[in-house]
Amino acid sequence: MEAIDIVKTSYIKELIAKGIREDGRKANEFRKIEIVSGLIKNAEGSAQVDLGATRVLAGVKLNLDEPMEDTPNQGNLVVSAELLPLASASYETGPPSPDSIELARVVDRGIRHAKCVNLESLFVEEAKAWTVYVDLYVLNYNGNLFDAGSIAAMSALLSTEVPKYEDGKVVREERVSKLKIDNIITSSTFAKVGGKSLLDPTANETNAAYSRVTIATDEKYVRAMQKGMSGGFSAKEIEELIEVAFNNHKEQKDIIKKSQK
Repeated sequence: MEAIDIVKTSYIKELIAKGIREDGRKANEFRKIEIVSGLIKNAEGSAQVDLGATRVLAGVKLNLDEPMEDTPNQGNLVVSAELLPLASASYETGPPSPDSIELARVVDRGIRHAKCVNLESLFVEEAKAWTVYVDLYVLNYNGNLFDAGSIAAMSALLSTEVPKYEDGKVVREERVSKLKIDNIITSSTFAKVGGKSLLDPTANETNAAYSRVTIATDEKYVRAMQKGMSGGFSAKEIEELIEVAFNNHKEQKDIIKKSQK
């Protein structure tokens, strides 16, 4: 860690000890969420999300593939993520980094376990089904890629239109239906700094943290959780954070749905 980072981390810890966040938010308050859907015209679906200064772009493509052997009457979902060098000085070109792999897995797990995409509706004919590819691109980083990525992926999926399939060919210029979405998932990420859990941590708060947890929920259930960093949370703390995540779900869901109008 460079000297300037050490100074920033110490400053953040001092603020948190006084009950103050660097941007003035309360402990359980998200930054402003802005969503623009349909930005990528040659994709089947897309959405750009600004979570504070963190920006993530999601693009969705549908390709015809052979179904998995154990689910011959279903399509598939594949999520990938790329941390672009323009987003942060710490990101480099090359093979997928551990951070990009974790981002893709966390977003995928929430969507998959909540059964957001109706995979049965992706079946086309024997040995052919649509695979839904969700590609996440981090355009600017200021903390909390998990929640920004989840919102972007969910918004892009809701905007997705299925191409026409006729006489054994995909006609991408024609769209026949909306992708069938059965559920909406959202996530809430908390970073623990000086014994206090902060919702939607900034980059500086993340650097000062010693523990992190992401909780993905729909209206009724916790669908996935991801723990990060070396520190931990007590059972009571997790229960409290789950309650916060459920409270946040409705607000995030409403913002996501409004972006589709």
